Amino acid sequence: MPIKVLIVDDSALIRSLLTQILNHQEGIAVVGAAPDPYAARELIKQLNPDVLTLDVEMPRMDGLEFLEKLMRLRPMPVVMISSLTEEGSEITFRALELGAVDFIAKPKLGIQAGLEAYAETIAEKIRAAAQAHPRPIAPAPPASRASPAQAGFVGTEKVLMIAASTGGTEAIREVLQGLPPDAPGILIAQHMPPGFTRSFAQRMDRLTGLTVREAQGGERLLPGHVYIAPGDAHLCLARSGANYVTELSQAPPVNRHRPSCDVLFDSAARTAGANAFGLILTGMGKDGAAGLLAMRQAGAWTLAQDEASCVVYGMPKEAAQIGAACDIAPLEQIAERLLAQWQKNGRGNRV
Repeated sequence: MPIKVLIVDDSALIRSLLTQILNHQEGIAVVGAAPDPYAARELIKQLNPDVLTLDVEMPRMDGLEFLEKLMRLRPMPVVMISSLTEEGSEITFRALELGAVDFIAKPKLGIQAGLEAYAETIAEKIRAAAQAHPRPIAPAPPASRASPAQAGFVGTEKVLMIAASTGGTEAIREVLQGLPPDAPGILIAQHMPPGFTRSFAQRMDRLTGLTVREAQGGERLLPGHVYIAPGDAHLCLARSGANYVTELSQAPPVNRHRPSCDVLFDSAARTAGANAFGLILTGMGKDGAAGLLAMRQAGAWTLAQDEASCVVYGMPKEAAQIGAACDIAPLEQIAERLLAQWQKNGRGNRV
C-alpha cells in the first residue's frame, strides 16, 4: 500500500506542485489537499492519511496552533513546510518541539533544475515520517538539569561526537540539557540544510547550560563548548599541536549527506581514539553506523539510542546490528550513561 499523504497549505500553487511531485514518487500517493487547518481536520477524519505536510502561515489558524491540537488529540507524523529565514527556522524548531517529525523548505517556483533534487528529498522525508513514532515533546526544562553530584566531567583530553538525523533536534536538546557546563568539548553532525544550523545552535545555546555555536572551522575544543556542523559542510575533529580543533570540509557528500555523520566519526577515530565518546541518535538511513564502528575499534566508548525512544529507528539500528555500539539506552538515560562512563573510566574509554 502506498503512503497516504495529506497536504495542508494555503497556496493553491504550492498544493498543486507538491501533489505533482509526490504523486510521481514510488510508494507515495497524495489523497487530499486542504487550504487551512479547519478543512484539514475534516479530511483527516475522512481520509485517515499516514503523513501530513503542514505549512506554518495560514489563515484562520496558524500551523503551530493546529499542530499542537493535532498532537494532543490525534498524534500523527507531520512534515513541516518551512521558509528558509531566521524567523522561519525559529518557528520550525518550535514545531519540532511540538512533535513534528521533520521539515523541508518550500519548493522554489520556476526553478526546474532544482525540482528533481527537491522531489528526492521530500520523498525521503515522507518515507521516514511514515515509519516514525511521533510524540508530543514536553516543554523545555531550565538550562542544565545536571546536578552538583554530576560534576567531574571536565577533561580537555576527552571529546564527545554526536550524530543524528530525523527527530534529532529534540533528541540532541534532551542530551545536552542533561550534561553539566564542564562537559568535554562536543561536535555534532545533524542532517540539516543551510539556513537552519545557525538558528539551531543559537536555540541550543539558550536552552542548555553549554556554550553552543555553529562551527566556523579552527575553533579549539574546550570543556562546556559545543560545535554544530553547518549545513552543507562536513565537520571533522582535527589537532593543532596538543589541542583538538574543528575542521570544515567541502568534500563530496557521504551517504548522500553533507554534513555526514560517518565523516565526523571517522575523524574522531583517527584523531582521538580512546579519548572520544561516540553517540548516535534517531534518524533515517545508515549514516554514522560505520563511523561509530571505527570509533569503537579505535578504543572509543560508543552509545546508540534505543528503538522505543527513537522517532525513526534507522541509524541507531544499523549501528547496533554491526556491533558499533558498546551500549544502547533510551533517550532519557543517555546523558546519565555518558556521565557514568566518564566517572568510571576517567583515564580512558576502553571497553
